[in-house]
Amino acid sequence: MSPKENVATNQLLALLEARYAMRVLWALRDGHPQTFRLLQDSVGGITPNTLNTRIKELREAGLLQHNGDGYSVTASGTDLLKRLADLQPFAAKWVAAQAKKKQQQAS
Repeated sequence: MSPKENVATNQLLALLEARYAMRVLWALRDGHPQTFRLLQDSVGGITPNTLNTRIKELREAGLLQHNGDGYSVTASGTDLLKRLADLQPFAAKWVAAQAKKKQQQAS
């Protein structure tokens, strides 16, 4: 990976590593707009101040937008979520492997 690619990747990861940033995007992955309150409920455990901050950051990054119906991901946000689509099956497989490992250790 070139230094420019590393910088770009690091910038994106820094944005996504912010507390609840991925959860906000993930909550909108179905493409249906959500109001602030619904988004807060969908994310779970996020304070209004933190949600406002994440929304602002994700909007500035071009991943989130607001229209009359609520918040939704932009085309770039949709592209990112498509690239992360393998995360869910990987997570399920990983959790099963972790449970199996714990079970074996307990035996």
